[in-house]
Amino acid sequence: MNDNLRHALTRARLHPVDIAAQLAVDPKTVNRWINGRIPYPRHRWAIADLLGVDEAELWPDVAPHQPAMPAEIRTVHPHRWAVPPDTWRRLFQSATRDIGILTYSGLFITEDAGLLHVLTDRAQTGVHVRILLGDPDSSAVATRGEEETIGGAVMAARTRNAIALCQPLHEVEGIEIRLHDTVLYNSIYRADDELLINTHVYGMRAAEAPVIHLHDTAGAGTAATYLDSFERVWNGARPAPQMP
Repeated sequence: MNDNLRHALTRARLHPVDIAAQLAVDPKTVNRWINGRIPYPRHRWAIADLLGVDEAELWPDVAPHQPAMPAEIRTVHPHRWAVPPDTWRRLFQSATRDIGILTYSGLFITEDAGLLHVLTDRAQTGVHVRILLGDPDSSAVATRGEEETIGGAVMAARTRNAIALCQPLHEVEGIEIRLHDTVLYNSIYRADDELLINTHVYGMRAAEAPVIHLHDTAGAGTAATYLDSFERVWNGARPAPQMP
């Protein structure tokens, strides 16, 4: 019996079926983990992130044998679709100063009315929200579409859809939306000192690529590199047009 995991679930007021739904596994599999079976690393990382604890707290006999990661690396998700949906909501809801989104279309966010409501709510409390979407007429968007094997026209359509879905945000004070024509090697989702970095992999859609959860601790590490990159793209982007 893994009492650490069982107690952590109780503290978080979650049941095995909740974990199963978030990780897209069978509830029986979660019960086996509670009974002592050790999950695969990707599942351990996802559970620890979902419960807001360190992996070593749940599996102290296993985690110490894993290669040590820098303190600023919270966790690594094997795919963007493997990131628990609540993680995105908690990320943006936690912001008290800045929210930054750098992507081409980010439809998984712009199509989520709940997440757009969170961005609006945060801006209304004084958080500075900046959103960078791809310029649908740029060569960078077309090239990324070819690299993802969906085609440049499809990628351009996706970015136009994202721009349209973000139109209501133009009316919210504190939210700025710009279009960029930059070649991206990753998408950045930032809330204050917390970052989710969705890497871009040639020949693979962004949803299939890994996501790294970083915490900016010293202002000179990995997280700072991505924050600087965001600022460079922002400074070179143009305001997104408002549609009638």
